[in-house]
Amino acid sequence: MDSVVDTFSQSWDFLVAAFGPPGPYYVIFMLAAVLIALSVPVLMRRRADPFDRLGGSGPRVAGPAAAAAAGGDAARLRYDSKNANLERLAPFLEPQNKEEYSAVRLLLMQAGYRSRSAVGTYHLARFVLGMGFLAIGVLSVLVRETPPSLPAMIFTIMVPGLVGYFMPQYWVVRRKQTRQEEITNGFPDALDLMLVCVEAGQSLDQAIMRVAREINVGFPALAEEFEIVSNEVRAGKDRTNVLRDMSERAGVADISAFVTVLIQSARFGTSISQALRVYAAEMRDKRIMRAEEKANVLPTKLTLGSMLFTVPPLLIILIGPSLYEIFDVLTGAGAGGL
Repeated sequence: MDSVVDTFSQSWDFLVAAFGPPGPYYVIFMLAAVLIALSVPVLMRRRADPFDRLGGSGPRVAGPAAAAAAGGDAARLRYDSKNANLERLAPFLEPQNKEEYSAVRLLLMQAGYRSRSAVGTYHLARFVLGMGFLAIGVLSVLVRETPPSLPAMIFTIMVPGLVGYFMPQYWVVRRKQTRQEEITNGFPDALDLMLVCVEAGQSLDQAIMRVAREINVGFPALAEEFEIVSNEVRAGKDRTNVLRDMSERAGVADISAFVTVLIQSARFGTSISQALRVYAAEMRDKRIMRAEEKANVLPTKLTLGSMLFTVPPLLIILIGPSLYEIFDVLTGAGAGGL
């Protein structure tokens, strides 16, 4: 053990003598860059897909290029040339635990990212930003004239790396909150429009399609959810499962209650228009209550600003002249005594 420590100390002293105080950090940075460069070809290597060996009755499509040349929606659905390289890294980027993968997948869907490669892109962004900010921290240490202490060096390197690693998560959570707020604000208007469509003689599926078209300008997130419901129902999926999937994707309590109302109305055979009328009135009252709650909280939030920007100037105006006169008298008395 002592020989290893002595060898390390001698190597460190040699690098400092050869390249200056930042010399060892240069070597560590270059070694890390070389290791990353050597690991990239291994990560990009893709195993042969067994399904490629299967032949069909029709012409075989060799790959993304041939699929693009063939054209058509079927080729676009089967091949995704934009994410072909990302799919090779999927085993290394995506969580292997099903529960963790499902949780990340649900978070991204609630934030509006529902593509097939969303989970891989999310983890790739965390890795790239974490390593990029970590490299920035290392460079900030290397460019200094005097090497910092060990705690300061660790703080300078690790804090940017942690910021870059958790930045995508913060972005996704904020995007989820913004999207849920938009869905909550537009849901009462969508229910009123749906009630009008149902009472005009349209079915529930037609009403959902019409609502998705009408509210697309004001509330695109809610319109997208209704459009997904309409497409899945037309594709033959069970309406109950479709509505429950919508409730899970939205992650809003009002949507969950609305789905429960529709499922119970269909199960017990009650009028959908009556259920929509009662629930729409409840949603309007709930929106008014939310607005009143924000209005009642506003004076409390303004109190701190008023204290910070009103009380100090007022004290300066009222007490400032008196303090100046007292200071003037004390300085004059001190000068007279001398």
